[in-house]
Amino acid sequence: MSSTPKNSAMTAEELEELVAATDSGARNPSGKVALLISGLAIAWVLFQLWVASPLMSAIPLSLREATGMDFSWMVFNSGKSRAIHLAFALMLVFLCYPFNSRAPRDHVPRYDWIIAILGVLCTLYLIAFEKALTIRIGAPNTIDIIVGVIGIAVLLEATRRALGPPLMIIAMIFLAYCVAGPWMPDLLDHKGFSLQEIVNQQWISSEGVFGVALGVSASVVFLFVLFGSLLEKAGAGNWFIKVAFAYMGHMRGGPAKAAVVSSALTGLISGSSIANVVTTGTFTIPLMRRVGFSPEKAGAVEVASSVNGQIMPPVMGAAAFLMAERLNMPYFDVVKHAFVPAAISYIALVYIVHLEAMKANLLGLPRSWTPPPLLQRVIGFLTGFVMVGILSFAVYYGLGWLKPIMGGYSGWVVAAGLFIAYVVLMKLSLKYPPLVMDDPNKPVVDLPEPKPTIWAGLYYILPMVVLIWCLMVEFMSAGLSAFWASLSLMVVLLTQHPLRALLSGQRDSGAFKRGWNEFISGLIAGSRNMIGIAIATATAGIIVGAVNQTQVGAALADVVEVLSGGHILGILILTAILSLILGMGLPTTANYIVVSALLADVVVELGQANGLIVPLIAVHLFVFYFGIMADVTPPVGLASFAAAGISQGDPMKTGVVAFVYSIRTAILPFLFIFNTDIILWGDHINWFSGIAIFVVATAAILLFTAGTQGWWLARSRLWESVALILIAFTLFRPGFWMDRVSPPYNELSASEVYKVAEQVNPGQAIRLKIEGKDTVGDPFIRYIDFPVGEGATGKDRLAASGVDLVEKEDKSLEVDTVTWGSAAQKQEIEMGFRITEVLQPNDQPSKYWFYLPALALLGFIGWLQIRRRDREAKHV
Repeated sequence: MSSTPKNSAMTAEELEELVAATDSGARNPSGKVALLISGLAIAWVLFQLWVASPLMSAIPLSLREATGMDFSWMVFNSGKSRAIHLAFALMLVFLCYPFNSRAPRDHVPRYDWIIAILGVLCTLYLIAFEKALTIRIGAPNTIDIIVGVIGIAVLLEATRRALGPPLMIIAMIFLAYCVAGPWMPDLLDHKGFSLQEIVNQQWISSEGVFGVALGVSASVVFLFVLFGSLLEKAGAGNWFIKVAFAYMGHMRGGPAKAAVVSSALTGLISGSSIANVVTTGTFTIPLMRRVGFSPEKAGAVEVASSVNGQIMPPVMGAAAFLMAERLNMPYFDVVKHAFVPAAISYIALVYIVHLEAMKANLLGLPRSWTPPPLLQRVIGFLTGFVMVGILSFAVYYGLGWLKPIMGGYSGWVVAAGLFIAYVVLMKLSLKYPPLVMDDPNKPVVDLPEPKPTIWAGLYYILPMVVLIWCLMVEFMSAGLSAFWASLSLMVVLLTQHPLRALLSGQRDSGAFKRGWNEFISGLIAGSRNMIGIAIATATAGIIVGAVNQTQVGAALADVVEVLSGGHILGILILTAILSLILGMGLPTTANYIVVSALLADVVVELGQANGLIVPLIAVHLFVFYFGIMADVTPPVGLASFAAAGISQGDPMKTGVVAFVYSIRTAILPFLFIFNTDIILWGDHINWFSGIAIFVVATAAILLFTAGTQGWWLARSRLWESVALILIAFTLFRPGFWMDRVSPPYNELSASEVYKVAEQVNPGQAIRLKIEGKDTVGDPFIRYIDFPVGEGATGKDRLAASGVDLVEKEDKSLEVDTVTWGSAAQKQEIEMGFRITEVLQPNDQPSKYWFYLPALALLGFIGWLQIRRRDREAKHV
């Protein structure tokens, strides 16, 4: 049984206070101020929906044609929408977040009104004087500087209130660094910048506060956060938890496995690990304790699974959209590359729970029904899978035929079809009891039956289907996809109670009012949940602006290279540690912006200098994963404190155990840096290979988990645990062993470049070692994969790629000319660079031969453990 609690559990009010203080603001005044806050929150939602909708450009044009009047003020470009977006956030942060813990919560002090209005005026100043600022861009006048200084100061105070001191302090350090450059050590020094230059960079231009990060927050993130809030208010969060418990609650350690699955489902729509912990943890943690988990382990399972939700597509704590923007990559591609690591990480966490249950001989919760035979369940699953497949194909090809026939009316036909599907699913849900969450503190909990639970809330998936369809089939932008999904969810919120009453033949005079209240509550919650994200992206813009202005990234690369001695693994370990440190205390969105702005280019630059060429998406996922790990790591991880408050465990111990459970997440970034197959990168990836990669990666992460947990089929001996980790490594990266046996490249002199270019097919790349000098005259070495163009000879093919070479006395080849817009120019090759070496791919045997000895060793360990388990069972 679990140990005696060392401290009292947090009350429901205290948990709500913790979430409010970190996510939506702890102040809740009454009267006219409360109405004003609600009105501002709803106005913010309406503004963001208008900006995202296709009507923003269509309606003003129609009105202009009909009336002859100018309605261009109804159209908002990116600059205006970012400024208004931040103005709403600044106003709400000072109304919703008190100055400190002793400040009043029931009313807004006068000084907060003053600061809030100042912040709004400073942002709207950019709109009011847009044309004048454009004329004097780069040379702000005195008033511009005063407005910028006040605006930055107000933003920093808003950051402290909404997100705590860490991000504010980091931003202030970078602002101070912009000034103190001449007095910094040699590795970090720069010329220094005046107040005029800093204000121009940070406030007037789009390189700082109003940069890409705030733009993504305004155009995409807001609508996804709104979608998640509306989905929660509709009851989908409760449905996720019930479904997870229906299917997994009876297994060994069932409540813990259900906690992982429900947190994964909630993480799909949540941008906050703390809110995820409190939402699912208030139900799952007491049930985990009941079946035998200690307070710390119960809390740690919830923390690890909730924080893992931040790496789970499609939202990834809003970082997916920022990644797509920064990498200039389609959003769907970001989701594709992030899916396998996130999915296998969750599968491994379920396995950790299973192993913990095996060690302690824990059972699950009792089922209140008798399950059908296994064969019947398999047939039912396959039938459902086939039916979903047939329905998907019918919809896909049906819409393909419908659009040409219906033309401009096809959208209305689709909307009608969705509403009919919604009514049908609602009618089917009436056959089953409504979803009501059990009290986890009652002596007996009857697990819900799977089929009734699924059907009772199946209509919740329709808005998610709309979202996924728009993103992945129609290839709409992320913002427009979230717009249509949010609209469909609003229809569900407003109609589910009246429709339920109508279809069941009951008189319910308050049904529409309940739906309206939930709708308004969802709008307000969406806005209040966005306050911290909007402020975080704006403040992170200060850091990005300072990095671009001072070129501190290059200096940081020098520091990392010196400390690591130029060794690739050392570079990655140092980068991981820096990401952990920088990510402490930061929300997911700001976390990604900070670590990617500072460290992503460091890994790319140092990797290229040492022969490691990695796609940018892998590097960004690497720093993102370790930044997120800071949410788990004591002493900062608030998620651990929230979980410990529910479990009555020790917060520090909970954080330590959660970190141990998260080791499988920490190992994955190193693996996909060296084996990009794990993130489905490369032209050779198709559906078949993608499935094979997923299966092998899942097996590997489960074996790694078994090795680190010291238990597989039975309790493992030390050498067995080490062997399981080595087997997992071999499955993850068989190429490591093959490279030891047969080198991947033959190193040839530069003069062989024409011959090698002639041997490869046009469009393929050859690996070159480049030497030259950077913009400040410092020498560098870089390895690149250079694509070869069309041509009869190797020289023609290189010329087609945009580069002409001249042979020098030392047998190297110097770049003589670079064609603008060519592959060479895109690779940042410049005149004067030298090719000093060509790396020709070696004909290696298949790396997958190493699977055979690994699987043989695995079979031997399995045989030993089964024998040992059987012997122990006989002696019990």
